Amino acid sequence: MSPLRITEIYASIQGEAAFSGFPCTFIRLTGCPLRCKWCDTVYGFEGGKDFSLDEVLAKVAEFGVHHVELTGGEPLAQAGAVPLMQTLVDRGYRVMIETGGSESIDRIPRDVHIIMDIKCPGSGMVEKNLWSNLDFLKPTDEIKFVLAHREDFEWALETTRKHKLSERCQVIFSCAFGLLQPKDLADWMVADKAPGRMQLQMHKYIWHPRAKGV
Repeated sequence: MSPLRITEIYASIQGEAAFSGFPCTFIRLTGCPLRCKWCDTVYGFEGGKDFSLDEVLAKVAEFGVHHVELTGGEPLAQAGAVPLMQTLVDRGYRVMIETGGSESIDRIPRDVHIIMDIKCPGSGMVEKNLWSNLDFLKPTDEIKFVLAHREDFEWALETTRKHKLSERCQVIFSCAFGLLQPKDLADWMVADKAPGRMQLQMHKYIWHPRAKGV
């Protein structure tokens, strides 16, 4: 297997989605084909360091944490992400992947928990959504909309209802940090009976919003 290009591997608290609050080891793979306007991990676009599969596994084992998440950048932009996930599953870890929704998820191992973005217009990347990915989601997986403004929320609601997303898997509505106030999103979700749940990025309230390695 070719080396994995990785920006950082660290242990922290899971700040988002179904496993929010659990200790988790994060493997941030370098590189991303998208350029979302609100991206908070621009530092992961380039650079990084090459790791063999064994080196990644050894680093994860050092932390001794049951939950492991692949993130980015866009982890699925590297072919080695799939065998890494399978190996982690085989070793008994609870594995998650956060993906931007522009790369096919069809090869992700069945036991991996998928958190997949659907890019709203405010991201500037709405045309990159790979809609065929919806067919590969499990009921336990999650779709996440990151919202920058009211227009994004209305688009996300329409998309959720059009594709019956809440019948496919869990749906998350998340504020783009610093762009959309949580109170506004909460008010909209109640008023419009949004078929999903609201999410805040816990880690950005615990540490500085631009802190790395948390």
